[in-house]
Amino acid sequence: MKCPYCEHQEDRVIDSRSKHDGASIRRRRECLKCGKRFTTYEYIEVTPLVVVKTDNRSEPFERGKLKRGIVTALAKRPVSPEAIEKIVSDIEEQCHESGRQQVTSQAIGAMVMKALKSVDEVAYIRFASVYRRFEDAGEFRKELDRM
Repeated sequence: MKCPYCEHQEDRVIDSRSKHDGASIRRRRECLKCGKRFTTYEYIEVTPLVVVKTDNRSEPFERGKLKRGIVTALAKRPVSPEAIEKIVSDIEEQCHESGRQQVTSQAIGAMVMKALKSVDEVAYIRFASVYRRFEDAGEFRKELDRM
């Protein structure tokens, strides 16, 4: 770290403290040449997640949009808000853990369907009917039979 006073490249850390619930670290440093002290902050660099739509358009990942889709599928179903929040958090975490900056809307849809199927089959069918764009009752029945 370059000293802001004498521009010397060497210093020592005197004190480190976590700030903002662990989102950053405050470090108190002392220059080894001039002895002056200065403060630095370290932050986690978060790379934004991009969703690639079926028509190849890209848009930023929106947690709220994901949650709205899940809440709509679960409308009037006996699923707690905490369970919904967990589904949303789990899917968002899976997207970030993939290590890629881009995730397809199809991949997100598949994650939602898997989560809904394990939580509430009616919500799963609701989501699948929109996501898979069922054209008639026959496609709907085939999905029910697969369950």
